[in-house]
Amino acid sequence: MNESEFRREKYKRAILGLVLVALTLVGAACRQGKENDQAPKLDSIQEPERASTINSEGMDLATRIGVPPGFERVEVAAGSFAEYLRQLPLKPDGAPVLYHDGREKRNAGVYVAVVEMSLGDRDLQQCADAIMRLRGEYFWGRGEYEKIAFNFTNGFPVPYSKWMEGYRISFSGNTASWYEKTSPSNTYEDFLRYMDIIFAYAGTLSLEQELVSVPWEEMEIGDVLIRGGSPGHAVLVVDMAENKNTGEKLYLLAQSYMPAQDTQLLANPSDAALSPWYALSETGAEIRTPEWTFTRDQLRRFPE
Repeated sequence: MNESEFRREKYKRAILGLVLVALTLVGAACRQGKENDQAPKLDSIQEPERASTINSEGMDLATRIGVPPGFERVEVAAGSFAEYLRQLPLKPDGAPVLYHDGREKRNAGVYVAVVEMSLGDRDLQQCADAIMRLRGEYFWGRGEYEKIAFNFTNGFPVPYSKWMEGYRISFSGNTASWYEKTSPSNTYEDFLRYMDIIFAYAGTLSLEQELVSVPWEEMEIGDVLIRGGSPGHAVLVVDMAENKNTGEKLYLLAQSYMPAQDTQLLANPSDAALSPWYALSETGAEIRTPEWTFTRDQLRRFPE
């Protein structure tokens, strides 16, 4: 090979090397793009500025979350489920939502506070489960045990009063039945074991069937936005406020989610200035929450 040929060969190899480097970089960029597409969307969301209505010293819902100027909280009956929800204890300000396995959930604008309530170490207490847990906790604390009752997804009714008598549930395929197993008991641990069974065999599909539909304009504290399904989702109305001059109403929402995680008070992704409150009069059929979008006709209520 003469000198001219050697130079041409060296030049071709240099060009080939540059092409290979460029292709490698493009491939890496494509792979990175694919990874970004698959990553949780929350990772790319910036946490919003802190709402002026939040009091970091408050240790329950009513003292942590203030109302916007011109609004006041709606009146609720003493001892009602609405009052119970308004007084929900909260973890210290800034506490993260934890999953059942102890991992932290990134906030990324999803929640503004975390409810102080046990979760357990199993992937059970998800969205509809947390709502049923709060409902059950309310009645258990009042000694109204006969009012604690939920249905499995297959329609099997599971009243806590039966559980208190020492009966437990056996399964044969999709069929459930009661059998007497232990002595009557009604400790808090008994109640939590009952709720675990409910979490395991009930969900959005069964809870949606138990609730009754209510008009959007008649929303009350304790109502549920729910879409039954696999997956489905449910969030709970935990407080409301009203401007007596204009008649405008606001509401707060709480949720658990998948996998099982602490119950959290939601931010409002559509109105940073109003967040964490939502306006009842917001136009449009859709209600956008940080991790699910509902429609107004999905508002439900526990029957009396």
